[in-house]
Amino acid sequence: MKYKIIGILACLMILTASLLAPLIPGSVSDRYHQHLEAHEKQPCSHDADTFCTHLPLVLIETGGAEIPGKAILGPDGSSLGYTQTADGQDQLSAQITIIDQADVNNHPADLATLQSEMLINVRGRSSRAFDKSNYAIRLVDENGENNKLPLLGMDAHHEWALHGPYLDKTLIRNYMWYNIAGEFMDYSPNVRFCEVMLNGEYMGLYVMTETVTAGDDGARLSLSVNEKNNHYSGYLVELVGDNKEDLSFVLPSLYGNEKQPSFTFSVDESREKLFAPYSTFSYRSSVIFELSYPGRKSLTDSLLKSIEQDLSDFQKALYSYDYDDPQLGYANKIDIQNFVDYFLINEFTANNDAGWLSTFIYKDLDGKYRLCIWDFNSSCDNYRDSLITPQGFHMHMKSFFYMLFKDEAFVEKVINRYWVLREKYLNEAYLYQYVDRVIAYLGPAIERNWEKWGHSFESDYDQLIPTSRNPRSFEDAVQQMTEYIDARIEWMDQNITSLRQYSAESKVKKFNKDAN
Repeated sequence: MKYKIIGILACLMILTASLLAPLIPGSVSDRYHQHLEAHEKQPCSHDADTFCTHLPLVLIETGGAEIPGKAILGPDGSSLGYTQTADGQDQLSAQITIIDQADVNNHPADLATLQSEMLINVRGRSSRAFDKSNYAIRLVDENGENNKLPLLGMDAHHEWALHGPYLDKTLIRNYMWYNIAGEFMDYSPNVRFCEVMLNGEYMGLYVMTETVTAGDDGARLSLSVNEKNNHYSGYLVELVGDNKEDLSFVLPSLYGNEKQPSFTFSVDESREKLFAPYSTFSYRSSVIFELSYPGRKSLTDSLLKSIEQDLSDFQKALYSYDYDDPQLGYANKIDIQNFVDYFLINEFTANNDAGWLSTFIYKDLDGKYRLCIWDFNSSCDNYRDSLITPQGFHMHMKSFFYMLFKDEAFVEKVINRYWVLREKYLNEAYLYQYVDRVIAYLGPAIERNWEKWGHSFESDYDQLIPTSRNPRSFEDAVQQMTEYIDARIEWMDQNITSLRQYSAESKVKKFNKDAN
């Protein structure tokens, strides 16, 4: 198989690339990669009927009740809504037990490492209709209050996502790209592989994932709010396209069960030079921002108006004739390195949703806007609705980047940063070896997962269009992804400098004040 051959031949190359890592600006040395740092465990000697895993084991008990949030589909396959509990609730009270022993394998009957009450629901968009569900988890104590706990060695928090790879037949996309991005970006969600049992039934391989939200003592994002003083030092909003269909706990509503307050920015495309207050550009007709933090308990009308005005000021600076002005434009409002890195990781992987869906922008304690990566399930030509070829650029037309790419200085930073990241983190030797090592670490968990969900390789369960894009085995899926990476690297190496066309004078003249 191609990726294995390249992985073996790359050993010497990856050693060289690893030595270069400290020279790469933005490298982070304390990122925990589970497949590299977890303790090696010896096989158990018990009988084959006893479930045994070297991975952390997550046990979910609902008392037999169905977890709400699954898609209800009409005859034509369209979503008619989502399931609820028997008493009409969107979340179900349940219990979670984690067995995560450092030096020996884990079994369902072992002593619990951690236990908690929780509220749980199925999360996602199109994935709500998948056989294998993703879950949003909110840990609570016996009084129903948030219960912050350090799951699988990650920093304590009460909000978590259990990602169940299903569309991604490699099983590793989110784990891999979150960890790689976390090596050179300020923040990327931490992740751990685990295996899940629901009411005693094996549910397969999952990825326990930090949600994008605020945290204490350096955990997650450094955001805080003081409603008594009507002051915030950071907030988080999510771009959700034209419609929001997510019941996760990340977006509490200010008005009870009503729709979360949204900032909707739209522009009349027939007036291409007019960027009015509360407007933004998108290749779609409108983009909706939804406030993720502060949540309902900390949010007042005054704070909401203040955040709304602050975000509007940023929009006006970016989508105006002053966009590239050193004082009046975007440069003083964003962490430019962060925007460059966000662009490159999503462009490199052709992550189609980034920039208009599952896109988080936050204002940190230093007063600069940053973007946080999320959801690589559809990356590397795994987008359901259409082929995303390795040739071509995509991100430059999305949301903020539409204007950023009018600025020659920003484009040059992107090009220069690409070649820096190519030294290691976007280096083919590094990437192929990363894939091989993750697969080797998961070992028998891969086979167990496909014993449960292997029917999804059959044509009756195809998710990708056209049908020919659907892999028919795990090996096919891995080969497809690595071949895509190979072709993507080749094309971007040859064409990265062509990004300059988007900041060429002929392209940006109508956006510049002195040309009108």
